[in-house]
Amino acid sequence: MPNILLALNWKMNKTPSEARAWAEELSTALPQTSAQLAVLAPAIDLVDVASALKGTPVQCGAQDISAHESGAYTGEISAAMLSDIGAKYAIVGHSERREYHAETSQKVAQKAAAALAGGIVPIVCVGEGLDIREKGEHVAYTVAQLQDSLEQLSLSSAAQLVVAYEPIWAIGTGKTATAQDAEDMAAALRQELRSLYPAHADQIQILYGGSVKPANIAEICAQPNVNGALVGGASLEVASVVDMAAALR
Repeated sequence: MPNILLALNWKMNKTPSEARAWAEELSTALPQTSAQLAVLAPAIDLVDVASALKGTPVQCGAQDISAHESGAYTGEISAAMLSDIGAKYAIVGHSERREYHAETSQKVAQKAAAALAGGIVPIVCVGEGLDIREKGEHVAYTVAQLQDSLEQLSLSSAAQLVVAYEPIWAIGTGKTATAQDAEDMAAALRQELRSLYPAHADQIQILYGGSVKPANIAEICAQPNVNGALVGGASLEVASVVDMAAALR
């Protein structure tokens, strides 16, 4: 199975000066860990973060990416732009983008394909709301969302894919799916990936995201099909990140 990825999603937090100070602090406080760390910062912070983390094993990435290569798309940021500053990852299809920006799974698929074409690894997010889970339809719903969100990816490009399962009802609420909940969904997603990309499915990292913190990250990431975490609020303080990374030794 693939290595553990600790993906730190700051969301809309930290000015460039705050981001640089955070990254400089982390660069001197990194514990021994087997996990790969990636800071997913606001676009305006990425140059400072990449510069401060240069020479460390910590990667950086964006929270979104354009579906277009270049052109008259005001406000958008392309894969080439991200690659040029040393970014490795981009989140696509986060539940907040789907809800607040009306992003469809078809748009997510376009963004994932554009990321891969430009040398950026997409972290494709899927997950259900509380109403879907309470109906017992969460597995079928999330698997179908994954299918639609990957519809433009080629067999060969799937090797670079990361999938993140984020139960919407557990994001920023303090509620957390149990480690078994995370594993059950990750196993279902893995099975779907095996049908779509049989040669690569077992190497694709599947992350869990939703109120992850130092106290629960080790148990969640110890599950057979969970290969890391997409962390929101707990990623904002260096001490919390250090504790999470240390827990993944």
